[in-house]
Amino acid sequence: MLSTLEVVTTVVVGLMVGVEFSVAFIMNRILDALPEDSGQLGHAHGGRMLGALMPFWYIGSIVLSAIWAVAGWHHQGAGLVVTAAGLLILSVVMSILLLVPINNRNKTWTPENRPADWKEQLHRWNRFHYIRVAVIVAAFTLLVAALA
Repeated sequence: MLSTLEVVTTVVVGLMVGVEFSVAFIMNRILDALPEDSGQLGHAHGGRMLGALMPFWYIGSIVLSAIWAVAGWHHQGAGLVVTAAGLLILSVVMSILLLVPINNRNKTWTPENRPADWKEQLHRWNRFHYIRVAVIVAAFTLLVAALA
């Protein structure tokens, strides 16, 4: 049973990392290259869509990691799992304090109502997102290392 939990947790966190990595290094570049207002509209739509999904994924990843840490407390790698869970918690705190406020504004913007500094706000979101991606990549790496 513990082996199944380890694999499921690692896959769930790995897929989350893949989505966030893709947003940071692929989707944002595609959206920014679109003509006229298409990129901004794409960012707003992505903010609505992923903003609704990702909280469940992040919290689910923390819950799975915590269950793994408790269930495998006396097994090798438990410290790595606890550290990974701590990093996932940090990523949620970063999200709530830094990224969600910008995303909540961005997802309502249209070409008619967006603020003059909308590009700067998206650049700020991207900088925070790069840091968050690094944090969750580190958490994923620790979970993979704990499997060994």
